[in-house]
Amino acid sequence: MKLDNVVYAREVKKTLIVVLALNWLVALAKLIVGYIIHSASMVADGYHSFADGASNIVGLFGMRIAAQPKDADHPYGHKKYETFTSVIIALLLFVLCFYIVHDSFEKFRTKEVAQVNTFSFIVLFVTLLVNITVMLYESRKGKRIGSDVLVSDAAHTRADILTSSSVIFAFIGVKLGFYILDSIAALGIVLFIGRAAVNIIRECSSTLCDSAVIDPREIEKLALSVAGVRKCHRVRTRGRKDDIYIDLHILMDDQTLLVNAHDVSNRIEAKMKEVFDGVADVVVHIEPLSSEGDVDD
Repeated sequence: MKLDNVVYAREVKKTLIVVLALNWLVALAKLIVGYIIHSASMVADGYHSFADGASNIVGLFGMRIAAQPKDADHPYGHKKYETFTSVIIALLLFVLCFYIVHDSFEKFRTKEVAQVNTFSFIVLFVTLLVNITVMLYESRKGKRIGSDVLVSDAAHTRADILTSSSVIFAFIGVKLGFYILDSIAALGIVLFIGRAAVNIIRECSSTLCDSAVIDPREIEKLALSVAGVRKCHRVRTRGRKDDIYIDLHILMDDQTLLVNAHDVSNRIEAKMKEVFDGVADVVVHIEPLSSEGDVDD
């Protein structure tokens, strides 16, 4: 779904504000109860939720920049700033991993036992329900409007659901006398958080490093379907999935009039934008067919 930049920014901002409020309510509940009952796993889970909220603030800041129109210094727009903020979210997750590992080992070293009670179980189940609701809402909204920030933040919330589930099992173990499970669960949370961070970095690096977005063979096939195009080569694509830039070279008969060549170029651009979602611009370089042997494909 391709939205106008202003509408797109407003939709993402509105979603992030709602998610931010819910994430920090969840984080506050987990942290307060976790510190009261001296649970390393619940405190770690609370900080994980708190990081969700921090990532929302980073996302809002990135959206403010990404929504700015193209200018002389940014002729391709500011969309990649949103992707860049997703990388910052990943870095926040790595920092959180370090803190949780340190805290868990301290709890294990001092042999501090979590005081698990009925109220702590109730808090975990309620916050888990909130997290599931937030994850589904944010993920669907992000995919619908093509937002890297919303999709990556939803992935973080998905990890939060898994960590909360692990804390519930750890609490059951503590009630049964296996006190070490609290620290083990806290360390397990690190794996969930770290995996989410790595996935975000992997996805965002493709955009920031200008990896190909569309299979060049599909573009060549589409270009060759336009009357007058004899051959197509040197196809390049880059950008975000909702902001794709295409460059391609086409070969036409030597006797083709310039006005006809220009018309073919316009028809190719129109076809690309019609067939491929998210195409922002298409640059068509026209060459005479006789020059084919002079250029290395």
